[in-house]
Amino acid sequence: MGLLDKIFGKNYESEPQPDIQFGRYTDSYKSTEQYDAWDVSLEKFEEKEYLQSFEQFLFYLNDKKENNVTWSRENGSIDFQIYQGSKKITGQANGREFRATAKVAKTETLNIGFMRRLVESNFELKYSKFALDADNDIVVVFSSSSLDSSPYKLYFALKELATHADKQDDLLLDEFESLQPLDNQHVTDLPLHEKETKFAFLQEKIKSTLAEIENGRLSSDKYPGATAYLLLDLCYRLDFLVSPEGYMTDHLERMHRKYFGNDGQPTAQKNLAMQKEFINLMKRPKEDHFKEMYRVKATFGITSPVNLDKIVSFIDGELGNMDWYHENSHDKVALAIPGYIIGYCLFNYAVPKPALDLFILYYQITEPEYFEKLGFTYKYSEDEKLNAKAIKNAFERIEHQNKELYTEFRINDSKINFTSLPLFAKSFLEQFKFFDLTKRD
Repeated sequence: MGLLDKIFGKNYESEPQPDIQFGRYTDSYKSTEQYDAWDVSLEKFEEKEYLQSFEQFLFYLNDKKENNVTWSRENGSIDFQIYQGSKKITGQANGREFRATAKVAKTETLNIGFMRRLVESNFELKYSKFALDADNDIVVVFSSSSLDSSPYKLYFALKELATHADKQDDLLLDEFESLQPLDNQHVTDLPLHEKETKFAFLQEKIKSTLAEIENGRLSSDKYPGATAYLLLDLCYRLDFLVSPEGYMTDHLERMHRKYFGNDGQPTAQKNLAMQKEFINLMKRPKEDHFKEMYRVKATFGITSPVNLDKIVSFIDGELGNMDWYHENSHDKVALAIPGYIIGYCLFNYAVPKPALDLFILYYQITEPEYFEKLGFTYKYSEDEKLNAKAIKNAFERIEHQNKELYTEFRINDSKINFTSLPLFAKSFLEQFKFFDLTKRD
């Protein structure tokens, strides 16, 4: 904090808030040291100094906040561990070979159901494959000669192995009772209060959304677009704020794929399919949801990095659709549209850090009770009345927290309308086109 800030009492340090993970992990926010390690890894690989290349590559993957990668080098060999969700990937590398394995599940009998599932999954994989090890445990393996193990290949191969192992273990364990979990000692169970809060939020949001579709003034038959906005906003909101694993994540992803799939089905039919999925999630026993609520480390993100232009283009294409609903007092649908825009971006993209911070702030503003129950102390709204001063302070904190890398990033809060949630949401997203997210050289 500078001298003038001290004199006039300006303090950008935020109050301690709960350490709760939201949304999907992204590996896009790497440090300068990590990018330097990547360059060295490429140079050493070209010089055929494979061990040094592999070690620098592991340094590139290691997120110090996550402590997600560990390794040791001894006698011309590197032993490493990489964490991705509920899975631990172990491997060895030397001057001849690079090899990695993730144990997925333990089985006593070879059930034809999951065996067929694994064979089918292998057709989707490019670098790795599902297999059975000497103990008949289900594993995913990748191996390559050191000569052919460039950093580029290793990144995509390990990402494929790690993300498929992490996804399939929960799905297989949920479907086949004969399977037992393996190598998940690093998973941290969430506090019971957090689980209860997330489960209650899930139930309440599904019930209220379905009630709006069923009893609202807009018929879902005549206004399928309005229904779609409500359901998609719900899908992405639950994905980001509940941050589930396994079964629920798979269902939310399936809803997204089905809605945007080019299968010729009308929007109304796709809406009905999503409603059925949400009803199934709501009826699922609490204990089954609780099993998928845990904290994990991750190494690879499943979303693709995008620049600000991509976000602005999406905002421009959708935001104007809220005007008619707001002008005709259909505010729940009107608010579902900016919610859909933000949720879609977080579901599909690894957005720049300032955009991520602002999107989280938007959820804090629109879901005040949920964040309060989770233990967050900032109050940005109450009974749909906005606390303009608190929101402006949050803008300043976000600017300050990102100023080292995004030196020209500014939020012009004088252009934001705080008189109602719909007007705030629209003016808030309209400001994105004026941001300068050029990174410092």
